[in-house]
Amino acid sequence: MASWWRALVRAAQRHPWPTNVVLYTTLFSAGDALQQRLRGGPADWRQTGRVATVAVTFHANFNYVWLYLLERALPGRTPRAILAKLVCDQAVRGPVAVSAFYTGMSILQRKDDIFGDLKKKFWNTYLTGLMYWPFVQLVNFSFVPIQWRTACSGLYGLLWATFLCYSQQSGDGTLKSVFTFLHLKEANAVERPREK
Repeated sequence: MASWWRALVRAAQRHPWPTNVVLYTTLFSAGDALQQRLRGGPADWRQTGRVATVAVTFHANFNYVWLYLLERALPGRTPRAILAKLVCDQAVRGPVAVSAFYTGMSILQRKDDIFGDLKKKFWNTYLTGLMYWPFVQLVNFSFVPIQWRTACSGLYGLLWATFLCYSQQSGDGTLKSVFTFLHLKEANAVERPREK
């Protein structure tokens, strides 16, 4: 394990961009696999491949460049710099990332209206993100070195991608839809043993 970690650290030091992109894409795609598992259906690797495509072609690269430029524009870890980064991150990155995800997935799924999911779910998803991302980015901006921030965003993004992929497939972009699904699934699991 230690040699694997050392190899990863060396790769991030020598090639920070591709290393972060690969880590982010892997974690983001795992979020889709996790939501499929939670839904209880068979694994749809084509769907996970589409999520990976959106992650590698846009999200991972955008996050890497965004976090680098944000650090250059607002350097440091003072409370003022961190607060400014959080506000900029949520005002710019949040809407762009949500829009790219829903539109990108619609394109890859060959939907007739590629902006349909975006129109229906954008505001709910963005507002849900405002309950999640400022807290995780606070940790990212305060403690994580710049060369690891995209990978750390991918780690936080695992949970977010699970939510996003569920919302794109079945939900409406709100936490309520996820909790309703989990509650119904739990209720069904309790009822099945009683039926036997």
